[in-house]
Amino acid sequence: MSGVSTDRPRDIDADQPDQPPGDSAATGAPDSIPAEPDSARSEADAGTDPVEVAAPKLTKSDDAGAATETTATETTATETTATETTGGSADAAADARQHPRRLRTLLIIAAVLFAVDLLAKVIAVANLTPGQPVYLIGDVVRLSLVRNPGAAFSMATGMTWLLTLVATAVVIGVIRIGRTLRSLWWAVGLGMVLGGALGNLVDRLFRSPGPLQGHVVDYMAVGWWPVFNVADSAIVCGAILLVVLTVFGFEPDGTRAHRDAEEHNAEESHADKNAEEKSV
Repeated sequence: MSGVSTDRPRDIDADQPDQPPGDSAATGAPDSIPAEPDSARSEADAGTDPVEVAAPKLTKSDDAGAATETTATETTATETTATETTGGSADAAADARQHPRRLRTLLIIAAVLFAVDLLAKVIAVANLTPGQPVYLIGDVVRLSLVRNPGAAFSMATGMTWLLTLVATAVVIGVIRIGRTLRSLWWAVGLGMVLGGALGNLVDRLFRSPGPLQGHVVDYMAVGWWPVFNVADSAIVCGAILLVVLTVFGFEPDGTRAHRDAEEHNAEESHADKNAEEKSV
């Protein structure tokens, strides 16, 4: 039995000197597993945590885009305002061309009536005698010279000074209104009132018995109607014309109240209809 060895195997550890527990270089085996770096551990932990959606951060490009959009909006609003302003100016210019100011027309009518009234009074005073009428058409139409201390058609004969002040106020008021007048018919009516008021006012200021007390010269009579003059006729006819214009809605600025209201309502209805169609 020489082929079988009975010797015990050599105990390697027994023959080796004792090594410190941490000395892995001599034994060739690691004593402990080295600790993982913090960064690696954080990555591992992040891999196991639930996914969280981070809030988007605005970059400089986003800020620039928002600023550009805001500027564009402001520019559009400015252009819209400018367009509306231009449109309003164009409408005002068109309205001014369609309805020019009528102060010159008013003054021309007043001046013509004043001149006719003054000339007729001069002729009447020079050729007529009080109490001796001149018949023109039978007994209906006649010329009769009368000195009238009152208002038109010999009314309010005891209030000459008050009528003078009223006539002065009427003249001033008509001229002030005429500065913004655009209606031709209103210019005609106010021109007639102004011409007649000036004609009688001159008599009250410059004829006897004295300033503010002067008697108006009347010379024309028709039937039973009180004696009157051209100025009285102009005042009454002008006042009637103004009343008619007011009743039928003709405004001093050249517009017509009822027609403008109807056009405005039609425009609003059309705009509402368009809005409903766009919403559908």
